[in-house]
Amino acid sequence: MTIAIYPGSFDPITNGHIDILKSGAEIFDKVIIAVSYNINKEGFLPVDVRVKLIEEAVKDIPNVEVDKFEGLTVEYAKKRGASVLLRGLRTSFDFEYELQLSQTNHSLYNDIKTVFLITKPEYNFISSSCVREILVNKGDISKFVPASVFNYLSTKNGIL
Repeated sequence: MTIAIYPGSFDPITNGHIDILKSGAEIFDKVIIAVSYNINKEGFLPVDVRVKLIEEAVKDIPNVEVDKFEGLTVEYAKKRGASVLLRGLRTSFDFEYELQLSQTNHSLYNDIKTVFLITKPEYNFISSSCVREILVNKGDISKFVPASVFNYLSTKNGIL
């Protein structure tokens, strides 16, 4: 069984992330979407909230699990028995960053492979930081995020 880890902060998860996840779920036996957190850094949404929102967004994809972790991604991958790191690409700028990250991860854990998937064109401009910027300026994020995220952010403290 091939297990892939799809790591990231997902703060918040976007439809582009979901697109990559669905493609990965078609390729690998199991995909663990792993929400990374740093106890010294507060995110836009608390990690536990991100996990719950992602669980709701992926509940219909049977071979996907949602988890959270702290520390090195490769150490988490070893712990979970994963042999693949799944990463999404939107632009050539993503590729340069992801290539360096992939090579670093491979040097830390020789048995890990990184697989890059490209988002559909309609998602290649969406990022979590763009979604946050639109949200704090009272813009409509409904077409950029899963319904669970939109519903949560729409009702949380009257953000929208």
